[in-house]
Amino acid sequence: MPSCLGLYIEKNLIKYAKVSKERENINIDSFGIKFYDKLDEAIKQIVTETYSFKIPISVNLSEEMYAYFYMFKLLNNTDLKKAIKTEFGSFCYDKNMNENAFESRYAIMDSLEDKDKIKVLYCYANKNEINRKNQQFEQYKLGTISPISTTIANLADVKSKENVAIVNIEDKTTITTIIDKKVYDIDIIEKGSVDILDRINAKENSYTKSYNICKNSTIYTMEGKDLQEEENEYLEDIVPVLFEIATKTKEILAEKIKKIDKVYITGTASVINNVDLYFQEFLTECKCEILKPYFITNSVKINIKDYIEVNSAIALALQGLGYGIKAMNFKNKTLSDDFKKFISMEANSGKTKGIKGSFFKNDLGEKLDKAEIWMVRTAVGLLVLSLIYSGFSIFLNSEINRKSNEVDDLVRYTNKQIASIEKDSTEVITRTRNYQKMIDSLDNLSERVTQKYENKNAIPTLLSQLMSIIPKGVKITSIENTSGKKVEIKAQSEQYEQLGYFKVKIKSDGILVPTSVVSTQGIKQGNVVTVTIEGELP
Repeated sequence: MPSCLGLYIEKNLIKYAKVSKERENINIDSFGIKFYDKLDEAIKQIVTETYSFKIPISVNLSEEMYAYFYMFKLLNNTDLKKAIKTEFGSFCYDKNMNENAFESRYAIMDSLEDKDKIKVLYCYANKNEINRKNQQFEQYKLGTISPISTTIANLADVKSKENVAIVNIEDKTTITTIIDKKVYDIDIIEKGSVDILDRINAKENSYTKSYNICKNSTIYTMEGKDLQEEENEYLEDIVPVLFEIATKTKEILAEKIKKIDKVYITGTASVINNVDLYFQEFLTECKCEILKPYFITNSVKINIKDYIEVNSAIALALQGLGYGIKAMNFKNKTLSDDFKKFISMEANSGKTKGIKGSFFKNDLGEKLDKAEIWMVRTAVGLLVLSLIYSGFSIFLNSEINRKSNEVDDLVRYTNKQIASIEKDSTEVITRTRNYQKMIDSLDNLSERVTQKYENKNAIPTLLSQLMSIIPKGVKITSIENTSGKKVEIKAQSEQYEQLGYFKVKIKSDGILVPTSVVSTQGIKQGNVVTVTIEGELP
């Protein structure tokens, strides 16, 4: 019965799930979440606890990026590979990136925009990061390194002609669009669960406690806004991040070629209660729900929410068992991989009809004696060893040549950059001296002017900045300069999360000194919530 251990690794935590398959039945043997300070020790502990020393381990790719290319359908495989490589080279040139610094994989599907073309979903990542992953698991049986944005689709039961988007809110947020049962688009939002956990951790100084706070927090939608908001004292840390993610998700889905029928929510942030209802208020054109693995029924003894917490790890384990886009495996090939493949080919080649009955007979049909059999076995052994040695030699020479070409390209690229830097350096030094003289003169003048107009322009500038960030539905009732640079702003809104977002924007945009910004508890009168925000002018 094949098994695989899926490990989804992100900042400060690992999600793990050991999954086995027996015919068409998929079982989750063990799973959990572990917070760590030292990653290597945490991985070893998980492998030990799950007895996974001899089974494949599937991990997530880190810091991957995506590009999209369009090719004509009539290209054969050889020409298609060359065309894709050329397109990526042009892409790197336009972005001023070194093509040789990246490892890449791609998937192909029919283009929805042009029936005569195919679309290439191109995933690329830094080679140093991939090598680090391979080295990290060199003492284990590493099976796959795959991007979670494509792998998460392994969990969804997508119906025929159904267009689906999976919003996976992990460290970063990825939006995986599935059309005609194929992964068609990947969009990345830089905000994610790490932003929520970091905000709460700044108060609690414990990621474990921060995670549990998320699990016990409930987002009140418009229908439940009359509930006691004081029960969710960390909403001001959670809601602004979710608001930004939900807003950008709505914008991304609105630009899709096909209308999205269903949106699944998953990832670390999916443990927050009512998060699917919160997204539903933004995505009114489609149905929103929490993603659960398609093969798990509600009749299982374990709470299905516990499985949902480790969705990413389960998806990676399924990838290691042969599900998903097999071309998206970034694991480096090793000599042992090629040796296993070679041995498998040799074994299969020996399974021909009648070989067992005729191998130990001579041309006359008589059985060979012991000496002849020994000589035949020795000859076959030497032949096999020669083939293995030849295979290893060819592979090693190929790898040496490939690495040598990569090094030559890197040297040429580096020399070109050094020459450019030296040319610019002389000009920069000359200009720096002139600029320094002007800066000294301007500093003297600026200091005097600044002292004169600092207090005069402070309040008008504050009003202008507040106008540019105030969210829709928030009303400022008064602004008062209580003493020195201290300012008191009174604002009100029908939605508490909008007031929380307003406060966060004041801090993050530096409109008031971030460390000085505080706010009172909201006072609710009727449908209106009023808060007072205090801080110092910068």
